[in-house]
Amino acid sequence: MQYAILTVKHHDGFALFHTQQSEFSIEHTPYRQDIVQQYLDAMRSHGIRVGLYFSLCDWHHPDYPAFTEADKPYRFDHLPQPSPQQWQRYWEFLEAQLRELLVNYGEIDVLWFDGGWERTPEQWRSSDLHQMIRQLQPHCSINDRLPGCGDFDTPEQFIPAHPPARRWETCLTINESWGYNPTDRQFKTARQLIHTLCEVAGKGGNLLLNVSPMGNGELPPEQVERLEVVSAWMKHYAESIIGTEPGLEAWQFYGTSTRRGQRYYLHLLMQPYDTISVRGLPIKQIASVRSLKTNQPLEYTTRCAILDALQNPDPLGELTIQIPTDEIDPNATF
Repeated sequence: MQYAILTVKHHDGFALFHTQQSEFSIEHTPYRQDIVQQYLDAMRSHGIRVGLYFSLCDWHHPDYPAFTEADKPYRFDHLPQPSPQQWQRYWEFLEAQLRELLVNYGEIDVLWFDGGWERTPEQWRSSDLHQMIRQLQPHCSINDRLPGCGDFDTPEQFIPAHPPARRWETCLTINESWGYNPTDRQFKTARQLIHTLCEVAGKGGNLLLNVSPMGNGELPPEQVERLEVVSAWMKHYAESIIGTEPGLEAWQFYGTSTRRGQRYYLHLLMQPYDTISVRGLPIKQIASVRSLKTNQPLEYTTRCAILDALQNPDPLGELTIQIPTDEIDPNATF
């Protein structure tokens, strides 16, 4: 993990941090302690960058006209609207809570907004909130869900066919639910999660993988089991994921790939038939081919058009790599 995002306030309005703006917070429960501070301390102690998820809408606040059962079906163009006086009070409350998070908890690396679709950028006064964030936390990254602002895009529950033009991050659940849902048994396998990680990295994005604690604060065992498999896999292959950029074009290699400088990482997401091929490479520049897990050299051959070989000192050609059976990883091979 390079960074983590904690949901400090969702649409229901309950704050996991100590706030002076409302009694609807962890401070006014029997637990009383500040979970946000504990989370920040824990992540920072492991060198993990910290982010906070914050819902712009707040269905608990008396001045926020929340969607109710009587308003169904939920349509963006039929949401209940506040009076100007209500909205001014609510916006001041929103701004004050956000300021608390930016002032009271040290350096925040990411602000992850949500719920912005319920109002316009003008109602949210996005530019004013953005200016405050930049003044208080100039190095903080902001996602694209503060309407009209943001530093990176957040496709949800899927990998885009074509990566966004700027920085991006896929947010994904392990089953089909964001919160703890004991009836949702549609868990993705560890292999599916690893393949998703490889595909996202191969397109230049980050993977924000959701976990959903149970009522006692522990993660469901099905999620822990999958995270342990991903963790064990990353111990061997993290070099091919972290700090890399997109690798080869789809026509060059049947799979995802990343690169670091002149080193390419080929992701074998399906078990190969003896060999794999890579096309369109400067074959005379290939210094070696190795398994990332064992660092063992792999046998390979190269070829190109005869005239290119005779006339071009740096021809583009095809690389064919032998894949020994004992080098194949059950989840994804590099």
